[in-house]
Amino acid sequence: MKNPVTNALTVDVEDYFQVSAFAGNISRADWDTCESRVEANTRKLLALFEKFDYKATFFTLGWVAERYPQIVKAIHEQGHEVACHGYSHQLVYNQTPEEFAAETVKAKKILEDIIQCPVLGYRAASYSITQKSLWALDILAECGFTYDSSIFPVRHDRYGIPGAEDKPHHLTTPSGHSLVEFPISTKSYFGYRLPVGGGGYFRIYPYAFSRMALNSINKQMRQPFIFYLHPWEVDPGQPKIKTNWLSKFRHYNNLDKCESRLQQLLNDFKFSTVKDVLTNIGFAGELSKQPVMLKNSQVTCRVGAE
Repeated sequence: MKNPVTNALTVDVEDYFQVSAFAGNISRADWDTCESRVEANTRKLLALFEKFDYKATFFTLGWVAERYPQIVKAIHEQGHEVACHGYSHQLVYNQTPEEFAAETVKAKKILEDIIQCPVLGYRAASYSITQKSLWALDILAECGFTYDSSIFPVRHDRYGIPGAEDKPHHLTTPSGHSLVEFPISTKSYFGYRLPVGGGGYFRIYPYAFSRMALNSINKQMRQPFIFYLHPWEVDPGQPKIKTNWLSKFRHYNNLDKCESRLQQLLNDFKFSTVKDVLTNIGFAGELSKQPVMLKNSQVTCRVGAE
């Protein structure tokens, strides 16, 4: 029997050559010369979600939206939530606040111009809002975002805030602004927080373990989990990038199994957008505040309005 708790289904819309692990192998200046597969892979996910009648939140890279506005329109027109994944997939803690603010404003405006609707949510490239980049949360609030999903409460070489709250909560930024935070899902085992929210972990773990861990978040913790993946994770035929063994393992391991596992997941759990899940668990007031669009347009957002 399917678990009755509704969880958040999310996609980080970026192409295979844009992942942080390949930053040392592929220059951003060369991105336009790479074979792009993000539109076709995103449409594959849209078709799969339609099959299961689920809506999802698509955290979309501004660089992708700028070049493929038609896929952003398709996401929105099919009733999914469009959210922001920054512009050029730079790690937040490698940017100055000025650089981060400029890229964030640029990406948000690109998305809002395409869908003519306020963008409420943000997720940093590789979850790179960490202890040394908490200042970014102030910029998100000032840009008009009402929720964030960038904090990963684990210890990792590239991201993570160990000990951070592990369920949706109100977050006060360093300057006193308010955001709703939906951290990436983890499960504690013997005092260690194990990441179980998707991506490479979903491909590395046996599916039975992922299902058990996610089910325990719903039943034992009585919380919704947030699940994420990338369009390139359902594309085992993507071009191979020459890189180090660790990045190669993280990126390519079990790509051929990911789509079938995803179908199992969609069959075993209930899903909706981040906005709808947060609304259902008590954050309706925060999310219904007048959102700020980075343009002078009066629009009505239809996503989640049914």
